[in-house]
Amino acid sequence: MIFRDATGALRVASRVVPQPMPAREFQGDSDTAERLARLEARLARIEAQLGVAATEPVTANAAADRAAPALAANDTRSADLELEVGQHWFAMAGVIVLTLGAAFLLSLPFAGLPAGAPSLAAYAVVGGLFALAHAWRRTFELVASYVRGAAMALMFFATLRLCFPLSHRVLEIDAWPARGLLIAVVAANLRIALRRRSPWLAAIAFATGGLAIAVTGAHWLAFGGLVALASVAVYVSERENWRGLSLGAMAGGYLAYLAWALGPLFRGQALHFEISAAVAPAMLLACAIVFAAGRWWQPREEAETAWDSVHALANCTLGYGVFFVHTLAAFPDGIAPAHTAAFAVFLGLAAAFWLRRQSRGPTFLYAMTGYAALSVAILKASALPEVFVWLSVQSVVVVATAVWFRSRFIVVANFLIYLAIVIGYMILAERETGISVGFGIVALVSARILHWQQDRLELKTDLMRNAYLFAAFIVFPYALYHLVPVRFAGLAWIALALGYYALSAIGRNRKYRWMGHATLLLATLFIIAAGTRQFEPAYRVLSFLVLGTVLLVVSLVFTRVRKRTAARNT
Repeated sequence: MIFRDATGALRVASRVVPQPMPAREFQGDSDTAERLARLEARLARIEAQLGVAATEPVTANAAADRAAPALAANDTRSADLELEVGQHWFAMAGVIVLTLGAAFLLSLPFAGLPAGAPSLAAYAVVGGLFALAHAWRRTFELVASYVRGAAMALMFFATLRLCFPLSHRVLEIDAWPARGLLIAVVAANLRIALRRRSPWLAAIAFATGGLAIAVTGAHWLAFGGLVALASVAVYVSERENWRGLSLGAMAGGYLAYLAWALGPLFRGQALHFEISAAVAPAMLLACAIVFAAGRWWQPREEAETAWDSVHALANCTLGYGVFFVHTLAAFPDGIAPAHTAAFAVFLGLAAAFWLRRQSRGPTFLYAMTGYAALSVAILKASALPEVFVWLSVQSVVVVATAVWFRSRFIVVANFLIYLAIVIGYMILAERETGISVGFGIVALVSARILHWQQDRLELKTDLMRNAYLFAAFIVFPYALYHLVPVRFAGLAWIALALGYYALSAIGRNRKYRWMGHATLLLATLFIIAAGTRQFEPAYRVLSFLVLGTVLLVVSLVFTRVRKRTAARNT
């Protein structure tokens, strides 16, 4: 290299050769690259496990591109909702409003016209609506369905107009021609709905059928027609899987029965239950069986769903609710036999669901409804305080059937009912007659049944059994305290404790021993507290001597048992 020095002379220097960098610097670069490579590999593995695509640098354009599909989807959903409201909802609302307007028009008297003229004009409009629905069946399919439903409803109102004396009556509602014409209209509506396979039209057809039953008041039409409509509704809803129709038909059927029983509701009279035929409640029970049969008839391999429980709950609540109200109001002398029959029906439905489908929800609901009906029958047939005896016996029956149904829910519900019966007796009974002893026996028997069938009930703990035993522990001292003179109450409790020890020895059950211990402690406290102040000297001495002797004997017996157990273990 040629350069000038400080004096300005030219000088030649040797070429500067680049010196190699220290090995340490190369090692640092390679470590950094290796670490970055490992980090990238680790991120790739994490993304692969999470199923996330490899990330790229996010730019403004990329973010906009990614947000565009979401915005487009939101716009699409908003447009679809707008079209749904404008096309379908408004069409349905418009058809319903026009139908109601036509029905109100038919309700006007038209005194200046012949009696049948309004109905004939309505029939002409019905024909036009059916023709319009047929013409729109492909181009406006949904609106055509609404128009067809309006025609079906208007045809029924036009026929009903012939039977009511708004100006001049054409047909008598209580005569065969009017009822036959109404039946023909309902049948025609059902045929149209089933042919179109439309739940909307089927609901209209069944509604017109229920209304026809309610307004005619004919017993034979109600007895046969309501059960027939229920059967058709159950068959169609189960075949087409129209669950909403099934619930709607159930509610409409029971409402039609209630309106039919309140016959004066449509005749301008005071509101009361006009129907008092003995067969009327039987028709309600028949409808309950029909509505339950739809779910019961399902294949056994089909898993139970929440829908089965909802269906059973509606059937029990509506069916037995209307049954209870009607029998209570119109059959005061036949409540006991009617509710006994209801008990047999609902318990039979519970057994049918259990045997065919091992169903837990419907089995529980139908069984508890049956037990409620039996309770009503017992309350009506028995007087105080004997009614509590029969209710306690019913409690044992409920526990036995709960074992068969393998239902823990029935056991819990029955225990709560048992407690209500005991508390009700303690509040309402004016004096003790020994019925409380029966409550204690029922508690012991129920606890024994639960222990005997513990595996069948799938009770993993002894909670319910202990609850019944605790109830017996409370009830027996209460009963003895009221049955014997106060000075002998402590001695009676000592005898009760010895009875528990005997049960423990016979059944080899430790729970009875603990009940004996607790009862003996209760007797000790009572004798010490009351005997020193209230008892006469002779009874005070007797009580303390007996108590002390029993305590020593029990201690000696358990000491000997403990020694035998220790020797056996060694």
